[in-house]
Amino acid sequence: MGVFLCLSESQPHWSEMVTTHNLGFPRMGLRRELKFALEAYWRAESDSATLLDCARTLRQRHWTLQNGLDWVPVGDFSLYDHMLDMSFTLGHLPERAQGFEGDELERYFRLARGQGRSACCGSAIAAAEMTKWFDTNYHYLVPEFDAQTRFELDDRRLRQQWGEALAQGVRAKPVLIGPVTYLWLGKMRGGGDRLHLLPALLEVYAELLKRLHAWGATWVQIDEPILVQDLDPDWQHAFNLAYHQLKNTSVQILLTSYFGGLGENRYLAANLPVAGLHLDAVRGHEDVAALLNILPSTKVLSLGVIDGRNIWKTDLEATLNWLEPIAQRLQERLWIAPSCSLLHVPLDLATEPALDPSLRSWLSFARQKLHELELLARALRLGRQSVASELLAHQQGLNQRAQSPLVHRPEVQAALRASGALPIERRSPYTERERKQQAALQLPLWPTTTIGSFPQTGPIRQARQRFKSGLIDAATYEQAMRDEIALCVREQETLGLDVLVHGEAERNDMVEYFGEQLEGFAFTANGWVQSYGSRCVKPPILYGDVQRRQPMTVHWSRYAQSLTRKPMKGMLTGPVTVLNWSFVRDDQPRQTSCRQIALALRAEVLDLEQAGIAVIQIDEPALREGLPLKRAEQAAYLDWAVACFGLTANGVRDETQIHTHMCYAEFNDIIEHIARLDADVITIETARSALDLLEAFERYAYPNAIGPGVYDIHSPNQPEVGRMVALLSSAAQRLPLERLWVNPDCGLKTRQWSEVKPALQRMVQAAQQLRQTHRPSRLQTAN
Repeated sequence: MGVFLCLSESQPHWSEMVTTHNLGFPRMGLRRELKFALEAYWRAESDSATLLDCARTLRQRHWTLQNGLDWVPVGDFSLYDHMLDMSFTLGHLPERAQGFEGDELERYFRLARGQGRSACCGSAIAAAEMTKWFDTNYHYLVPEFDAQTRFELDDRRLRQQWGEALAQGVRAKPVLIGPVTYLWLGKMRGGGDRLHLLPALLEVYAELLKRLHAWGATWVQIDEPILVQDLDPDWQHAFNLAYHQLKNTSVQILLTSYFGGLGENRYLAANLPVAGLHLDAVRGHEDVAALLNILPSTKVLSLGVIDGRNIWKTDLEATLNWLEPIAQRLQERLWIAPSCSLLHVPLDLATEPALDPSLRSWLSFARQKLHELELLARALRLGRQSVASELLAHQQGLNQRAQSPLVHRPEVQAALRASGALPIERRSPYTERERKQQAALQLPLWPTTTIGSFPQTGPIRQARQRFKSGLIDAATYEQAMRDEIALCVREQETLGLDVLVHGEAERNDMVEYFGEQLEGFAFTANGWVQSYGSRCVKPPILYGDVQRRQPMTVHWSRYAQSLTRKPMKGMLTGPVTVLNWSFVRDDQPRQTSCRQIALALRAEVLDLEQAGIAVIQIDEPALREGLPLKRAEQAAYLDWAVACFGLTANGVRDETQIHTHMCYAEFNDIIEHIARLDADVITIETARSALDLLEAFERYAYPNAIGPGVYDIHSPNQPEVGRMVALLSSAAQRLPLERLWVNPDCGLKTRQWSEVKPALQRMVQAAQQLRQTHRPSRLQTAN
């Protein structure tokens, strides 16, 4: 493997110089083949052999795409989630996942989703909790520990993939989640200290490393991304304990960190008894010089020099300027790679011929990033003259972007300067607003609502596709969407919900829909990125200054409100989520881009209010996602994020009720800042996390209303009325019951009507049961 070049005798042989490798690769396939294979399997329309054959084909294809590297990752591919894979490898599953009908694959998906295929619905269990992977939009399944947790090695998955790689001639580097990170990211049920499990866990890791060596592995990549977070002495000691025990195995360990700098953990990481250390040199560039001085002379230093989190081209000239002296100093001890796994970017820019040519020349997807890595390696091995033409073309694209009028809009910058005079706080305190809103809305105790989206059915998707393809005109498409909205409103009224939504039939994605109507955004046709399981998103490309051309949602919300006398929520995605779920321009501070988005959305909020929409939901599920991993950097982020939400939401009258929604992240440690948003109602996920999110309210008197999500929409399991009543009763012990709402934990876009209607019917029944206990109406309570 590698790039073989003809060198003169005076030049060093390439293998004696810089080494190239990758930390991980996108899984879904160029056309989302894995997604469709998974979903066909779950619907019992295909068998396990078909699914596994698709997975094997994708692995082989992806290894081929990486065959210019000196080391290629093996074991990074997953059918659902790499943390779930690690749980199976460690033989560590919750008791409820034991004892089942079906094969190993059924057990795997039962823990991931709550059930396997449709044919196995009788064996449903509670799915594993799901939350965000550090500060990304990827969701992992949280390991669960208790006092009886045991580990037992199951190497079948790795052995299978290793054998496939060897048969293909891949120079393979196995990839594992590290033991300390695995414990850190898990949760202890029933109390206790996770670190007490470390000695037993290390025995399984040691055995796994021995087996990998016996199979022929010489290097193993062990990912310990928590090294970029603040670690107390106990967790620092855990690293020393773990790697001093694992050093006795014959395989060479490349200890890998990413998503930031090592900071105060530099010395710890540099001196662990491993053969090499990987640093994210994009986000943690300030650590490079320090590591050069403290890293023992026997160790490899791997530098992540290509941004694995964003899609902009690397400034190769600037990178070479600081990398060349390091290569000269370290020689064969220098490895270079992307900063992190390429799981977080689309696969191939070649599938985007319709993008504006100028914009396209600024971009780099997974395949292009590996080509950039190859160019850097060739320049370091042979000198810049060996890639002079490629470097020139690269630089021309960067220069053109810096000067492009597509990027810089004077009118937006002027509006941004003037925005400092706009209010970012509500006119009256919540208690006054609550009285006015209750008088206007006349809601009962335990009011019921949903998060916003309803099923995106086949006819909806077909109508959108036919419209985009020019097969139907705008009037025909608009009528099709109106028909879907009318159906959605009728169904909600039949179910007895109190605050309705229009269902978002016209929206392809909660971020893309808005980005398509805002200047400064561009969109790909196939730029898919895995979010969780088979769920893929196509993040917008935020390339320039943002402004609103015209109202984006008002006519849909006005139409929906005309169909009912019940309150109809206007639905918007908040500025922080639009920012964090986009590929954001890297030529200005993120908070500047966020404030531009907030200004555009503020205008939309005021137009909705003017149109008679009395309830407006501004979703911010990605607020926690953007939180810096180091505590010292978090306050500044939270200040500008909260201010941007306030700029969007808080120009309305007291009578207008503002909702927000957050899900699948750890919010307990920022609850005070969530309160600073001052949304009248917040809906959050609590179904999968077993009410963990509500623990924050035991120590913090949350001042406004809250809707704890009472059932998990990401599982096909039907919720039980009794369990929802128990969950809400538990919430009522922490919060005033007159401030509690009843809702699912997320939007219903990915579900079918056949699942949604009985689930919501049960949810309404749960609310009715609770009202039997608390008969006074909200209005009487308020008075």
